[in-house]
Amino acid sequence: MSASGSLIRMRISLAMVLAVLLLPSVPLGAHAVVQPAEAPPGAYQRYVLRVPTEREVPTTRVEIRFPAAVTVVSFADVPGWELEVVTDSAGRIVGAAWTGSLPPQRFVEFPFVAVNPREDLTIAWPVTQTYAGGEVVEWAGPEDSETPASVTHVTAGGEGWPGGAWLAIASLALALLALGLALRNARPDALRG
Repeated sequence: MSASGSLIRMRISLAMVLAVLLLPSVPLGAHAVVQPAEAPPGAYQRYVLRVPTEREVPTTRVEIRFPAAVTVVSFADVPGWELEVVTDSAGRIVGAAWTGSLPPQRFVEFPFVAVNPREDLTIAWPVTQTYAGGEVVEWAGPEDSETPASVTHVTAGGEGWPGGAWLAIASLALALLALGLALRNARPDALRG
């Protein structure tokens, strides 16, 4: 094989390595999702609501209703979005609404901190997404629906590494293996350019 062929093969391998490394940080599916999907009981947990725009018009409003089992205590500022906190008559935070503009093919993340229940429980996070023009999508259905609510499993198993960490480790191992194979197959003169 020629030096240029080895160099091309090495560049393709490196591109594949980068793609594998970046995979865990890319939203794997669409829809409104609250992460993490698993969390420990009783913990002060940082959650992130990730919302993509799935239409050809911008998302202009995102609302979430907080389950009674969690106690929301704070929110992070999100540039370009205005936050409205919804409380009940006792002053407990029961929801939040963000208004702004999210163009098509983009996503935004809304971080918040909540205290998890002390017992094992599955929490559903109902979210309403409003698009420019008035279309409203309720992300509140069952898991097998077209508009499922995101869920978090509060469980003692949530104290370990989350599933996403295992995916990242596996991706890194695969990327290192691919890099090693690419370098092993490259001839020294091809690496000099």
